Amino acid sequence: MEEIVARLGKNLAELRQNFRSGRTRGLVWRKTQLRAILKLVAENEDEIFEALNRDLGKHPAEAYRDEIGVVKKSAEYSLHHIEKWMAPKKGQLPLLLFPAKAEVLPEPLGVVLVFASWNFPISLALDPLIGAISAGNTVVVKPSELAPACSSFLARIVPLYLDNKAIKVVEGGSDVAEKLLEQKWEKIFFTGSPRVGRIIMSAAAKHLTPVTLELGGKCPIILDSLSGSDLKVTVKRISGGKWGACAGQACIGIDYVLVQRKLAPVLVELLQKCIKTFYGENIKNLNSICKIVNKNHFERVCNLLEDPGVAASIVYATVLHWLGCLILFKHLRLIEPTILLDPPLDAAIMTEEIFGPLLPIITLNDVEESIEFINARPNPLAIYVFTKNKTFKEKLLQETSSGSVIFNDTMIQFICDGLPFGGVGQSGFGRYHGKYSFDTFSHEKAILQRSFFLELEPRYPPWNGFKLEFIRLAYNFDYIGLLLLLFGLRRRYTSRTVI
Repeated sequence: MEEIVARLGKNLAELRQNFRSGRTRGLVWRKTQLRAILKLVAENEDEIFEALNRDLGKHPAEAYRDEIGVVKKSAEYSLHHIEKWMAPKKGQLPLLLFPAKAEVLPEPLGVVLVFASWNFPISLALDPLIGAISAGNTVVVKPSELAPACSSFLARIVPLYLDNKAIKVVEGGSDVAEKLLEQKWEKIFFTGSPRVGRIIMSAAAKHLTPVTLELGGKCPIILDSLSGSDLKVTVKRISGGKWGACAGQACIGIDYVLVQRKLAPVLVELLQKCIKTFYGENIKNLNSICKIVNKNHFERVCNLLEDPGVAASIVYATVLHWLGCLILFKHLRLIEPTILLDPPLDAAIMTEEIFGPLLPIITLNDVEESIEFINARPNPLAIYVFTKNKTFKEKLLQETSSGSVIFNDTMIQFICDGLPFGGVGQSGFGRYHGKYSFDTFSHEKAILQRSFFLELEPRYPPWNGFKLEFIRLAYNFDYIGLLLLLFGLRRRYTSRTVI
């Protein structure tokens, strides 16, 4: 451990020295690093596929969609816009300061720390890194030890492509994370669970370090009355969102469905058909659904089904008709898509984030009851709503709070660089993607410049009614009133008070 601490200290000293040198502030350096990330993912695509398959069993198509494609899109978007983001923005000033000019200049924060999560171990390491680089920071990336193949890949490959004096990858478990948190950073960016998020925030408080916490939450689907082709499309999008993205191991993954009681049987039937189409019926041959990340998480997901009331609510599981069968698939770390209908609301499956391929369906008398249901629980990271009812859409937007709301699809918000991605309340705070990533890793510095010409004496004592009226008009940008006052054509109101 002493050796690890010494190495961390040496790395941090080098990062600070390089940041202070100003090398990372220039546009050329930033663009060079972003192009290097594009080159990294392009030249190592097959190795990334292999690492993701070893850690999570991701098919190359899923790996490209959720990992490589996300990184390429993000880097290209930043390359296209970074010069505009770096430019100072004109600031507006009160007339009382005339003549003067102001601008807002974004500047890098300094040395920042990025904790990546294991469920999307490539994109959740490189996407925040893109934001930190775009803003001109030096960076330490800590990959998750729960995805060892991807962590090893990043530690080996990143120094071959990126500026190793300004960007470093530090591997290790919780002991290394603890030592990293003891250091002083200008920003900590964390993706993971609320439990660890509290630890991060507590450690950051010692140095008053700002943090961005990308956490999770139980993200619901609200399904309104739909039929025909609309319902069939909805079921495909639910199935793809629940089981097609890391087998439900995603912070924005679907946690449960709220639906009117009369529609539940039809929904279950259509979901069953969709599962068979997407994934087949033999769990041993499932090559389009991810593995559970490790044995502990496998057992955690299985334990959610141990409650007798929960087990009794299972309405679809092609192979696993009793919990004893789970042992047969422990070595595969595969859990098939499973549907539950009205499990007990006080069971762990409805109070903890599932992070697995289990989908509870909760029935309601009326779709509008879903608002009260959601509001009785912590703020979700996302709410997915399938409806054509404009009035209900507006009501839901006004009466619920969540990181995002997506109508008539699932999980697509993650790939939208023009939208902020982040949570609210227990689902996290801070935001990133596109310009929002740049802002997250920047400080907007206010710059104000005044001329020595034309000193406005009404700013100074001794006070009188004329000066009061002058200040009042100046703050209200009342040019006509000021001219009238200066030429003696406007009454002086000394009885008014400034608000």
